Amino acid sequence: MLTLPNILTLSRILAVPLLVALLWPAEQGHEWRTGYALAFLLYCLMGITDYFDGYLARAKGTVSRLGIFLDPIADKIMVGAVILMLAATRDIKGVHIIAALVILLREIAVSGLREFLAGLQVSVPVSRLAKWKTAFQLIALGAMILAGALPGWPIVQLVGLATLWAAAILTLITGWDYLRVGIKHMD
Repeated sequence: MLTLPNILTLSRILAVPLLVALLWPAEQGHEWRTGYALAFLLYCLMGITDYFDGYLARAKGTVSRLGIFLDPIADKIMVGAVILMLAATRDIKGVHIIAALVILLREIAVSGLREFLAGLQVSVPVSRLAKWKTAFQLIALGAMILAGALPGWPIVQLVGLATLWAAAILTLITGWDYLRVGIKHMD
């Protein structure tokens, strides 16, 4: 069912290729501040639609199975694409790759675990801590994109890296919480 909330969710998925294109360097080794600035604006717009698709679905009583299915997928596609692009452009590098990798691996593992548990008709609700993890993750990636547009402002990159590590730590904690629930339902 194509309700407004579902259209907003689909718009996030369809915007990912444009986001990747904006982050793609014009020439290898050259900064492309305009692309990063536009990517940051698009990223913020995607974040706003993420908030409003859920809010509208709940407020209007139009929560649908399609929305429940697509919303976490849209989030994971966006986060995964941004992390990969920031690593490819070396905006995330060195030891910070570990934090990004922790986030990516957890997203894949939790998605698989949720799929497994759904087959058993076991629902795992999103915890408050997982919502904080998502907030830190989105702030981190947004700051890292903005840092590419504002290379003369090292504080922006510092905020991005600090929140990336905070997200990675929360990722480990919430990933472990989901795994403990899942293990109870495994043979």
